[in-house]
Amino acid sequence: MERRVSEKPLYQDLSRFSIAEDFRGRSGLIVLAWQIVQATAFGLSPQPFYLWRRWLLRLFGAKVGKGAIIRPTARVTYPWKVELGEHCWIGDNTALYSLGEIKIGDHAVISQRCYICTGSHDIANITFPLTATPIVIEAEAWVATDCFVYPGVTIGRGAIIAARSTVLSDIPSGVIAAGCPATVRKERPLPHKGLPAESYS
Repeated sequence: MERRVSEKPLYQDLSRFSIAEDFRGRSGLIVLAWQIVQATAFGLSPQPFYLWRRWLLRLFGAKVGKGAIIRPTARVTYPWKVELGEHCWIGDNTALYSLGEIKIGDHAVISQRCYICTGSHDIANITFPLTATPIVIEAEAWVATDCFVYPGVTIGRGAIIAARSTVLSDIPSGVIAAGCPATVRKERPLPHKGLPAESYS
């Protein structure tokens, strides 16, 4: 049987990959403690225990506003790099991949199965090191079901990202964007007080 001869890596050499000592923002022990808490006390908590989950996130350094709704199946990589505004919603199976900072404003909605991704890799470096760029989702924005938000993106106040969109660049305030990559389709109407707003999910 012919034995395969390994070629010298040309684009990325993962045998040389390492994570910078200060990249996580906390010690490996704290990271491990959070992973255990997230899998147990957080992830197994009953759905109505929003106060409990807010407390756990704050315990690990997150800034969480009053009335924030975080589902037990939501996943947060590093809570100490996350800021959640008042009365914002973080839906089921949403991932806040907070290698870099994630800031979500008051009354903003991140719907189920969204992936908010601050992390990537430096493809110009053969050791393939991690990179992190902050994401800002401003107040009253709505990122609908199953969207991907790219590192460094800002989504403006009141903007709506339609379901299953991929957001690769900044989205201005007060618009509806959709697609892969997401582009602005039209202005978001201001709903009349006391009347139901049009649904976009």
